[in-house]
Amino acid sequence: MSVYSIAHPDRRLAWRLVLALSAGVLAAGSAVALLATSAWLITAASAQPPVLLLMVPIVAVRAFGVGRGVFRYVERLVAHDAAYRVLGETRARITMRLEELVPAGLDVRRGDLLARMVLDVDAVLDLWLRIVLPILVAAVTATATVALIVVLLPAAGVAAALAIIIACTVVPWLTATTARRSERSIAEHRGDVAARATEDLQSAADVMAFGVVDEVLTAFVAADAQLAARERRCAWSAGLGSALLVLCIGAATVSGLVVGSNSDLTGATFAVLVLTPLALADVVGGVPLAAQLAVRVRGSLSRIQEVLAAPRPVAAPDRAENLPTWRGLRVRGLSAGYGRDPDVLRDVDLDVPEGSQVIVTGPSGSGKSTLAAVLLRFLDPRAGEITLGGTDVTRLDGDQLRSTIGLLTQQSHAFDTSIRENLLLACPGADDLRLWDALHQARLGEFVKRLPVGLDTLVGEHGTRLSAGELQRLAFARLLLAHHDVLILDEPTEHLDEETARALLADLFGAADRRSVVLLTHRPELAPHPLPPIVRLGER
Repeated sequence: MSVYSIAHPDRRLAWRLVLALSAGVLAAGSAVALLATSAWLITAASAQPPVLLLMVPIVAVRAFGVGRGVFRYVERLVAHDAAYRVLGETRARITMRLEELVPAGLDVRRGDLLARMVLDVDAVLDLWLRIVLPILVAAVTATATVALIVVLLPAAGVAAALAIIIACTVVPWLTATTARRSERSIAEHRGDVAARATEDLQSAADVMAFGVVDEVLTAFVAADAQLAARERRCAWSAGLGSALLVLCIGAATVSGLVVGSNSDLTGATFAVLVLTPLALADVVGGVPLAAQLAVRVRGSLSRIQEVLAAPRPVAAPDRAENLPTWRGLRVRGLSAGYGRDPDVLRDVDLDVPEGSQVIVTGPSGSGKSTLAAVLLRFLDPRAGEITLGGTDVTRLDGDQLRSTIGLLTQQSHAFDTSIRENLLLACPGADDLRLWDALHQARLGEFVKRLPVGLDTLVGEHGTRLSAGELQRLAFARLLLAHHDVLILDEPTEHLDEETARALLADLFGAADRRSVVLLTHRPELAPHPLPPIVRLGER
């Protein structure tokens, strides 16, 4: 599949692009016609003929001058409207695909993935606005202009056609060839700079604490310098293309001057023959740049395709079954892993009766988070069976399954908004009574009541105005609002001290009520006593 298929418009948008192409051709044609008519009018007027003979070209000059602006406006308006619609649909398709891939893990740095989603996807705009449409407009307009010159003087038309063909083929090829190596690496270096910037900002506190600010900044400046060097080389290639283009247009003009001077053309027609090719400088001027951008766009779309081509971690059932009313969870002989890597989980058995509490423990890397991903259908097992209420989870719709099974991770995310809005994400439309009930169950209600504006208190970026324990309780309150029947707690006390961790786990188990709870932790001793049944991973 071609990388350009990522940005392919559907039929609803194709007509907008056709309209933009038509308006672009009319605008470029008006520009050529304006120069040709003006040349004829000025030359003819110099002979002082009766003014009535000049009325038609005078009106034509006005019409072409106005038409050029109007058609250019229409072309820009419709083309940008269509291109941004294609961009929106492309970004939506990519986002939906990432929803399937990201929970199971992607071997891409966070900042680089952000660059692919924002900067590389923006290549869709360049594809349509600066590559496809300019090339098509230049091809149609140049063909019509050469046809006009051929009608006036065939020999001059042949010379002009040769110059235009060189300008539209050889010059773009040279431009793209000289810039190909730099253009292909620009997207990668842009992603590296974005990844470094994201990582440096997220770790700014640690960087300053360890006193390595200068080293981090030096590495970032070096990466940015590499990107700037490649962009300068591409700018040099673009300048080369523009210079060669001017030479080609100048050759077409000189050829018309030489051939026309040896013909029996009238003065006005001779002026049209010589000056008309000059109007093509603006029309075909974007072709070399389009050829250069095509290399960059292809590189950007290839980076997006690398992500989208990743194998689906979960196979959707052909026909999903209804959720069972009984919520008991049972795992037998489960083995799972990522991509082509060896199995992380091997022959795991687990029983979670409805309303029970189970602890799954094991050292780091034993597969606790992988087990959570499999239970939530973010990842398909390689072997074994998982049943919910006696129904194989692979025959259930993933979204429906996740409405029954909820997850609390060690890195709970809070959005930079109020406590109320963070809670409403789990249950849109919930009234304050339900929000306060969830907060009290998570043992966070009294803390929120003491805040000056209560539920409307802003939590800060990533919840920075809350302590680690308060952030986890807020995330758990959000989990309770979603009314899951099975709660999976994946290392919820990872970044907490022992006293806070014990209190948090006691509150989490107590607030679970009749829900089933699966605690994934490498510190089972922090769980409330008496300890629930313990399953140890990494043991045979």
